[in-house]
Amino acid sequence: MNIYKNLTTAFLLGSLILPAPVLAIEDSAATADMSNIAVQQVEAPTIKVKKGSVLSLNDCIAIALNNSPEVRTAQHDYWITKTDINIAKSQFFPTINVGAGYDFTDTKIASRTSDINSTNLNATLNMLLFDFGKTYAQIKMHKFYLIADEYTFYNAVRTVTFDVKQKYYRVLAARANVLINQAYVDINERNYLRTKAYYDEGLKSKIDLVNSEVTLSDSKIKLIDSENAYENAIVNLNNSMYLIEAPNYSIEAVFGLNLTDNTAPVDLGKFEKISEKESSKTPAGVSDATLTSEIEKLELLTDYKIEKFPYSFDECLKMAQKNRADLKAYRSTVDAIDENLLFIKRNFYPAITANAGYGLRDNSVSTTTNSLNVGVNISSSLNIMAQKNRVDAGKYHLDIAKITLKKLEDDIYFQVQNAYVNVVQLAKQIPLQAVKVRQTRENYELAEGRYYVGLSDYLELQNAKLNYNNAQHSYINAIYLYNVAVANLESVISYPQKITKTLEVKHNGRKKQNKGSN
Repeated sequence: MNIYKNLTTAFLLGSLILPAPVLAIEDSAATADMSNIAVQQVEAPTIKVKKGSVLSLNDCIAIALNNSPEVRTAQHDYWITKTDINIAKSQFFPTINVGAGYDFTDTKIASRTSDINSTNLNATLNMLLFDFGKTYAQIKMHKFYLIADEYTFYNAVRTVTFDVKQKYYRVLAARANVLINQAYVDINERNYLRTKAYYDEGLKSKIDLVNSEVTLSDSKIKLIDSENAYENAIVNLNNSMYLIEAPNYSIEAVFGLNLTDNTAPVDLGKFEKISEKESSKTPAGVSDATLTSEIEKLELLTDYKIEKFPYSFDECLKMAQKNRADLKAYRSTVDAIDENLLFIKRNFYPAITANAGYGLRDNSVSTTTNSLNVGVNISSSLNIMAQKNRVDAGKYHLDIAKITLKKLEDDIYFQVQNAYVNVVQLAKQIPLQAVKVRQTRENYELAEGRYYVGLSDYLELQNAKLNYNNAQHSYINAIYLYNVAVANLESVISYPQKITKTLEVKHNGRKKQNKGSN
């Protein structure tokens, strides 16, 4: 086994895990001991995605954990290291050599000829008795690598979980933006019809009619852009779950989204061009040009609540330092490199071996002979100059590993700090964004009333509509970013998740589920 095989893997500092429910951060007297966190973890079930399926967030996580090549590779690395341990242990097992042969010798001396036929059989057994701890150090080194591989597996679970959460939230946010832009198109459609009616009556100018047409076209372009972003978000979610040629399915809305269809439909099979007639037709429910509609006040989220998360920054930092799987993996890797240095140093010592052999020889000119030999040997093959330099190199590698471990610990500190600050700051933005939505809606209603009684121009009305639409987008985006930030914070502190993946470990001939921190 390459003694540095886990140096790279230990650096994979995955960052995720999802909040359920949505959480904010505040100081608390709660302990940072993970054993006090009441989260019932469940092994990721096998889920078959069929056409028309409705997937929850946990369903998507389970699919990803079962399909992820990163998780499966980490699991196989663990099994490979187990075989490395057994290979190291095998040096204490005897080595048996067995051989058999037949010889024919034809000898001519002057007029005399002699033929000799002979057969032989031999068997030897060699066994290491003691090598002054070299083999024990090698076995222990591989055991530390096994621990590192186990934690690397759980770090992969953590990383995949966060990735799915982030992509899932992105789909919901993109879906909400589509609905907001659809509502914006409907608003501009109605305003265009009203303006045209006033223009036909001579109450509005031609420039107002043209501006309303331009605004309507621009809103349709924004709708197409948001639909494109939504389709891309779906593709990214499928990618995070490793779903190839996924059937059309739906995902459940979370964090209070009041989607009109309750789910975000996923349909990659329909990329049809919408005709001009369909894209410009009057929306259902509009019977005349002066009718207003509740669609103008569409709000996908109402009274969004931020729940409290009972951990302070210091407690989050303690959790991360205690439970981060990648940190544990690298600590174990450092221990393995330390044992490798010990193994190198012990190469100065000889090895004591035992051997036994048996031989049988039978030929046509002499009697059959049997031989048995038993012995104990001490031997050493050492290049002092090379050995000294191997020891020096081993020390340098250990120093580098310790430096890298310290850097990883520092990086985790800053990861927790950044994640914590993001959650706190984004939590402050959400209520302000909600207020802005209400304010811009009120301003739009006032501007609309002023415009249609002739007290303002179309530019004021358009700015009010645009501000209202942008405020809704900003509100949705703030909630999306907040949920991702909470998921990231839970990831960097290794907060336990409901859906997880466990590593099967054979123990005394039986399989047991070895659950670790993820």
